[in-house]
Amino acid sequence: MRAVVQRVNGASVVAEGETVGEITGEGLCVLVGVTHDDTAEKAAQLARKLWSLRILEGEKSCSDVGAPLLVVSQFTLYGDARKGRRPTWNAAAPRPVAEPLVDEVVARLRESGAEVATGSFGAAMKVSLTNDGPFTVLLEV
Repeated sequence: MRAVVQRVNGASVVAEGETVGEITGEGLCVLVGVTHDDTAEKAAQLARKLWSLRILEGEKSCSDVGAPLLVVSQFTLYGDARKGRRPTWNAAAPRPVAEPLVDEVVARLRESGAEVATGSFGAAMKVSLTNDGPFTVLLEV
């Protein structure tokens, strides 16, 4: 699993003209990509990492300050544009594999006590955020 994590001061996601997920104030916007060999164990590992990642103000984590997370599925994180001008998506897992694993990340975060908003899997989404810092990291588990 791969995630792009941005420290934000507010973020939202709109699908079909409606806001489907939103967080306010300090938190994390997390774009999550899934590849073919990912597992529920990797989803749990990613959730633990996201909940405890110390990238908020004062080197705090979401678990330290109760900061919310906006989790959005992002198959394009596994795009490969090394050859030619058009990316391939061969490394991205298909929906039947990816959707349950993104849901597992969200469920594990919520079990840990996190406030989690989400996008809409497979929808054309518009993600808006205020990157705080700017601060962006790439995680792979």
